[in-house]
Amino acid sequence: MNVQDLILQRPASPSQLVLLFHGVGSSARDLAPLGEALAPHLPGAAMVSLQAPEAVGPGWQWFSVQGVTEANRPARVAAAMPGFLQAIGQWQAACAMAPGQTTLIGFSQGAIMALESTQLDSPPAARVIALSGRFARPPRTVPAAIRTHLMHGDADTVMPVQLVVDALAQLQGLGAVATLDRFAGLGHSIDGRVVDAIVRRLGETPPASP
Repeated sequence: MNVQDLILQRPASPSQLVLLFHGVGSSARDLAPLGEALAPHLPGAAMVSLQAPEAVGPGWQWFSVQGVTEANRPARVAAAMPGFLQAIGQWQAACAMAPGQTTLIGFSQGAIMALESTQLDSPPAARVIALSGRFARPPRTVPAAIRTHLMHGDADTVMPVQLVVDALAQLQGLGAVATLDRFAGLGHSIDGRVVDAIVRRLGETPPASP
């Protein structure tokens, strides 16, 4: 695991694992306020903000966005996925948690990685909450027991909300358990309404048994 991963809460005997994944040019510490806001609502959860492996400017990234296009984004995500899965697996092992007890919460590029992990033959988590994110390409499959919660600002100019509106329709067409919470006037960011929505969704869909 990355020595710069940030442990936000770690009970002696956790009942679930919540992993946070930041956006491009950011760091594990940038999602600490979100984790700290969620922690009181999840007293039994081990909660960790993970840091991406590649340096970019003053921050970090899961994959390069230099020259990124709709055509080349899927390959970049696929190339980054083994390291992403390894990081998840290391924390699952450290906390003795299974995929069925794991929730991934990603913002922006972190959300892309988390969403694309749901398309694998053996997804690493039972639940994904994607904040201001998108799929690298339209969802193709829905493995059993995964819950996908999309959360997005209507004023997001980095990743337009229509991307997740379309993704929700595609997921539901595949028979997925999926939701979309939209926030009027919110750009590419997180505010108190998003925190409240995450808490509500976590309460509605407890993790599956391992």
